[in-house]
Amino acid sequence: MTVQSQSITTHSRALRVKALLEKLGLAEVNPGACSGPDGWITDPQGERLVSYDPTTGEAIGSVIQATAPTYDAIVARAAAAFAHWRTVPAPKRGLLVRDLGNALREVQEPLGEMVTLEMGKIRAEGIGEVQEMIDICDFALGLSRQLYGLTMHSERPGHRMYEQWHPLGPIGIITAFNFPVAVWSWNAAIAAVCGDTMVWKPSPTTPLVSVAVQRICNQVMADHGLDGIFNLVIGSNDQVGERMLDDGRLPLISFTGSVRVGRHVAQRVAARLGKTILELGGNNGIIIAEDADLELAVRAVLFGAVGTAGQRCTTTRRLIVHRSIVDEFTQRLARAYQSVPIGDPLEPGTLMGPLISEQAVERMMQALDTAQAEGGEIVTGGRRLPHLGPTFVEPTIVRMPRQTPLVCEETFAPILYVMAYETLDEAIAIHNGVPQGLSSAIFTLNLRTAEQFLSAAGSDCGIANVNIGTSGAEIGGAFGGEKDTGGGRESGSDAWKAYMRRQTTTINWSTELPLAQGIQFGE
Repeated sequence: MTVQSQSITTHSRALRVKALLEKLGLAEVNPGACSGPDGWITDPQGERLVSYDPTTGEAIGSVIQATAPTYDAIVARAAAAFAHWRTVPAPKRGLLVRDLGNALREVQEPLGEMVTLEMGKIRAEGIGEVQEMIDICDFALGLSRQLYGLTMHSERPGHRMYEQWHPLGPIGIITAFNFPVAVWSWNAAIAAVCGDTMVWKPSPTTPLVSVAVQRICNQVMADHGLDGIFNLVIGSNDQVGERMLDDGRLPLISFTGSVRVGRHVAQRVAARLGKTILELGGNNGIIIAEDADLELAVRAVLFGAVGTAGQRCTTTRRLIVHRSIVDEFTQRLARAYQSVPIGDPLEPGTLMGPLISEQAVERMMQALDTAQAEGGEIVTGGRRLPHLGPTFVEPTIVRMPRQTPLVCEETFAPILYVMAYETLDEAIAIHNGVPQGLSSAIFTLNLRTAEQFLSAAGSDCGIANVNIGTSGAEIGGAFGGEKDTGGGRESGSDAWKAYMRRQTTTINWSTELPLAQGIQFGE
């Protein structure tokens, strides 16, 4: 395995980190709650949350977490702001989001580097994540003039019937560490043009980048004479997270994270008849047909499996290859793996950075032990790289004799399981034979094979691709999946409907009062 040694000194990296924090207005200790330009709250009872650089294991900065009273104050401010924001015409609301996109353009590089610093994804991916925020703001701006409803023909003479969509209310957004800003923007930009305010609880692993984003939001809100639209609450699960789930002031909770926690979120919010958008596990598979373009497939699988060090919800985790080419394809892929530069994600040329934590490394190593116990063979990788940093590992390919119980689980690490198949029906059965249903792909040059994969009898995932990998979804399509992935949809298409309430309206412009279904009531 080719690795890239740390090419900058500890001193020069420290200076680079300090300059980056200054560019984004981040201090050594930061308040963890905010409702607008003058709304920062340093909770006097809050505990200090330290953010660590996964590349070096060193502290970057810290945040004073919010406690329950501070949370209540922030939600109250979001609710008060909603009373006004819902009355602002949607195209006017779009101007706020347009300016947020422009403000993000001005800090795309430092904010992207902050994502890299705090989360560990390579610099190109960090900057790309901010580009995704910009793109969704552009999308939401156009959407602000397209919040359409249907017109239906009434069965009653002199009546007009149609549906309209109204703002829903303050919404809760709970995000994960791996996309610490993009997933927030998928929700926030769409919710804002829909007339909602929002309360954001980011991952405790990546608190500083959320503070940086809130500062940008504050600047934009100030320019529009607003506050309380974008709100931030960094806090523990018991002080903030559980309260969000039970809070009737938040009619919608959008949660991104594990299946285990997602089930808990769904049950708690449903108990109060609230709505949820759930983006949970993804155990994504690619089928490589015997007629596939192997060079194209290798490149797609490499990014899908190794990108973000295997810590994407759309990471390629299972490879289902036709038996006639499985040996050749695995060898090609192993050679590509062995040339991946691993090292400091801020440095040019690095293609894979660290895992987020020591716990993530331990889970990866445990999974590899289990894979071998279930008959798997490590083709390449599988080792820790302590000379690079505390949580660096080699991306790993494992040949499996079949789809074992381990392969049906999602391990959030760069492990790719390779299995062979004989017929397309068998491949699809293997592909669909896991609890998760997020992203999927097939590589084939055969039209019939592709169409079968895309048919109702094919992939059971929310995303299905042909001759591209499982990662890198565009914001124009609705993002989400089925089964244990949660069924939620965010970002493009008509995902905006989740952030609004539907109302069916009938207007009687006649002098009569006919009833539907021809019912006669009285004389």
